[in-house]
Amino acid sequence: MGTISAGNYDLNVWLKGGYDSGIITTFYGGPGCGKTNLCMIATVSQAKKGNKVIFIDTEGGFSSERVKQLFLSKSTDSSKSDSKILSIEEVLSNILVLKPTNFKEQQESFDQLLKHINDKVSLIIVDGMTMLYRLDFADAKHNLNGLNSENSLESMQFVNAQLTRQMRLLVEIARKQMISVLVTNQIYSWNNEQRMVAGDIVKYWSKCLIELVNESGRRTAYLRKHRSLPEKSLAFQIHDGGIRKKGWL
Repeated sequence: MGTISAGNYDLNVWLKGGYDSGIITTFYGGPGCGKTNLCMIATVSQAKKGNKVIFIDTEGGFSSERVKQLFLSKSTDSSKSDSKILSIEEVLSNILVLKPTNFKEQQESFDQLLKHINDKVSLIIVDGMTMLYRLDFADAKHNLNGLNSENSLESMQFVNAQLTRQMRLLVEIARKQMISVLVTNQIYSWNNEQRMVAGDIVKYWSKCLIELVNESGRRTAYLRKHRSLPEKSLAFQIHDGGIRKKGWL
């Protein structure tokens, strides 16, 4: 299986080439840890090469201004080796952004994926895989002890089944089309332990797991699961041009 560039030299070295094609790579962590930034860096890198990117944005994190910042930066993969240097307008046109506002619309976005997949698509991103799922699941769980507890239990099972269906669809597309898929996920606290939202479902379908931690502005990526690499870490800083290893000027 091949890889696509992560859009950053240090990340490519850390991952021995970049993000694997044909699988789901999941970033998870708290707010401000860099999940969306890593997705944006990879997005711009692929779009600058003339490839198409499908970006499902459930949290409103996609920013055209951030695309422009990364496009102008020398830190993100350059297009010098490509046959044609693209303009910012052409780069933006290579990114299809879908913005579901509820879990039903998220499912509809996934139903649209197959219509947009072609040999020019190299990357699919779902930024906030469980954010809208979490709202529907919480509503169903809230009514679990009420008069309609049986219906609430069925609703919880239905929401879980829909999330499983979405993850399975991503895996099928990734495998059949040899596309890299990046997913971001939230965490929550349980008995002083940080857990991934819908962790059992997301972990099952993800072949690569990267935990991102932000401790007072000190960001670290931890490789928790990979098909060929051991667990390891990378301290990094976020700047206008993307990210860099912590300690660099």
